[in-house]
Amino acid sequence: MNTRTDQLKAFNRLLDIMDDLREKCPWDKKQTMESLRHLTIEETYELGDAILDNDLQEVKKELGDVLLHIVFYAKIGSETNDFDIADVCHSICDKLVDRHPHIYGDVQVKDEEDVKRNWENLKLKEGKKSVLEGVPKSLPALVKANRIQDKVSGVGFDWEEPHQVWEKLKEEIEELQHEIVEDNKDAIESEFGDVLFSMVNYARFLKVNPENALERTNKKFSKRFQYLEGKAKELNKELKDMTLAEMDVFWEEAKKI
Repeated sequence: MNTRTDQLKAFNRLLDIMDDLREKCPWDKKQTMESLRHLTIEETYELGDAILDNDLQEVKKELGDVLLHIVFYAKIGSETNDFDIADVCHSICDKLVDRHPHIYGDVQVKDEEDVKRNWENLKLKEGKKSVLEGVPKSLPALVKANRIQDKVSGVGFDWEEPHQVWEKLKEEIEELQHEIVEDNKDAIESEFGDVLFSMVNYARFLKVNPENALERTNKKFSKRFQYLEGKAKELNKELKDMTLAEMDVFWEEAKKI
């Protein structure tokens, strides 16, 4: 691994390159925070894919892409004299020191849960009106549900045991089934949302990240379906012309693989 000196040299190299690009490259000169936003989101998702695939070389590359965006935003901020990369670094350093009084102060904690509670309480003392202020509005719904539950748990609004969450989940499923029988479309959507929210909550108690779990299933399903498509192609058949029983044979093969 690189020494701290080498690490700082590498970061300084990136800052120098960013200066050059912003001055000399027509595309880079044109960019704004708004124009970069959707690209940053895309890069973050690509990093997430690499992490789920456990492809560490790809993780390294995608981290570089994300870091480039951070440096890019800081460069734009410096051009308007609002902030630069040093301000960005100092800002997060100050926050980390303030939010970890058990490391940089005399506060005592027993475990991870104590740390989370302290974190949320400190945020309220900093002027936050709600513990939910830190949940981005534009987060995907599944991720947002997980973050909401994690936030409120940090201030003690939570179930005590996993079996309580499981009972609540069963209750929500029963309510959904009732509305399905009644054929009330609006209520069905509402109750379906409650079921999903409860599932996310149960995942949290099982120490499972629901977003990761669902994405693993997405990838697993996609690989099996692509295997099925490949087998159909070998038989010179279209999937739409195959029976479910025929497709199920190859699906079971894919599961074994």
